[in-house]
Amino acid sequence: MGTKLELVPAAPGKRLGAAVLDWLAPAVVLVVLFSLGFASVTSSRSAGFIVYDTGTLALLGGIAVGLTLVYLFVLAGVEGRSGSTIGSRAMGIRTTDKDGYAPGTGAVVLRGTVTGAGVLLAVAAAVAVVIFRWFDAALWILGPLALLAAAWAFLVVVSSSWDRDGGLQGWQDRAAKTLVFDVHAGRNPVTSGGIQGPYSFAPLDLPPVQPVSSPVAVAASAASLPVVDRPEPNPSDAGHPDDVLDRTQLRGSGQEAPPVAVLRIRLDDGRDFRLERSVLIGRNPAAGAGESQAQLLAVPDPGRTISKTHLHLLTDGAGVWVTDRNSTNGSAVTTPDGVRTALVPGVPSFVSPGTTVHFGDRTFNVGQA
Repeated sequence: MGTKLELVPAAPGKRLGAAVLDWLAPAVVLVVLFSLGFASVTSSRSAGFIVYDTGTLALLGGIAVGLTLVYLFVLAGVEGRSGSTIGSRAMGIRTTDKDGYAPGTGAVVLRGTVTGAGVLLAVAAAVAVVIFRWFDAALWILGPLALLAAAWAFLVVVSSSWDRDGGLQGWQDRAAKTLVFDVHAGRNPVTSGGIQGPYSFAPLDLPPVQPVSSPVAVAASAASLPVVDRPEPNPSDAGHPDDVLDRTQLRGSGQEAPPVAVLRIRLDDGRDFRLERSVLIGRNPAAGAGESQAQLLAVPDPGRTISKTHLHLLTDGAGVWVTDRNSTNGSAVTTPDGVRTALVPGVPSFVSPGTTVHFGDRTFNVGQA
């Protein structure tokens, strides 16, 4: 089966299916626990005042909100680093940033906030009902808000239907500057070098071009040599033609050294660097005490997910040894076939061209010039 080279926008139906699978669990938890909590509210009269017992409601409501927040934060972290969730994997779609790499946790949280704005409004209204004790009108307040939240989320998820750029962005994607692709029908940009692909799909495993002599240069060099008079050959010295087969042929005195692969990396912001022997990458990388001088590549990171000296790269033939320098947020590599492996701090890992390296919320692709 051939490699899929094209990028295919995710259809609104697949987006909706993924959103339902991702949001179904927290929605059920919120609705069930809050419903049980409101049903448990009792009232009594004391000194002419109506007193409501909301202890069970506060307990169940707190559990519902806590579980939902934990679930959403975990989901945002996973999607921010890989572009996938339970729902998106089931529907075969991936979320990326504008360059086709993992979107980052901040962008995912913003997308979720836009999509779930109605849910946040309904939860805020439920809190207001408890604070101001509007229990008699709770159903009339929260019922319409719940329906409004569902309708808003539906419109946001399928809003890519009206996108003029080929269905790549819905309203939530425009706010977070993200894209969504169908990785079953097309290529997965997160694991294949972003939107541009792994160096425009140039074969990364071919040997470097061998140097050859120019016939023009050879002719020019021959013309510049001094002319030497040579005696005319004596036909009697030629010998029998078969004698040529027995002569030992003179071999060239020198041999060309085997070519060394020139390795490069392309950051997720499009910048391209040729690697030297030893390279340090980070927010503000610096060699440690006693270390030899290395090539320093500073990577901007407003979210401060990258450590000061995050990675050490050591080129070795046709690949690179990548070592995590005990970074705070860790590192990982994704091979060309899509297998992602976390790096063990301080342990070098050999990667070949076509591999994507993840560090903090940033990535780069290893290639061969």
